[in-house]
Amino acid sequence: MSSSYETRRDADAALAAQRELGPEYSDHIAAGLAERVEHLAAMRTAELRSDQERERFGRSLEAKSQTQRFVTALVSLGTGVPITAIAASNGDQHLLQVAICWAGIVGVNLAQALGSRRR
Repeated sequence: MSSSYETRRDADAALAAQRELGPEYSDHIAAGLAERVEHLAAMRTAELRSDQERERFGRSLEAKSQTQRFVTALVSLGTGVPITAIAASNGDQHLLQVAICWAGIVGVNLAQALGSRRR
């Protein structure tokens, strides 16, 4: 049920009770209805705050994930240059060794990107 339906139902019930009980109970009926409306307003406010908190939490997780991907990329480049120099200077198959090194670096970055995407 929606809160507007509940509010309308409560207002109709309060009016019916006021007709049956008479004007001497009007203050009590109005106070009860006002309390119910305040309760519904408090519930809706709590729902909105909860939605906002979830939204903020999601944004902070996304920002953290982007930062982690950026740092991983920088570290990969920083380590890739010396690894490439070492691989290219040793042995006869320079190109194969460099390709294997960079395939590992790409694999680490890909795993990190896919892992952060699943969260």
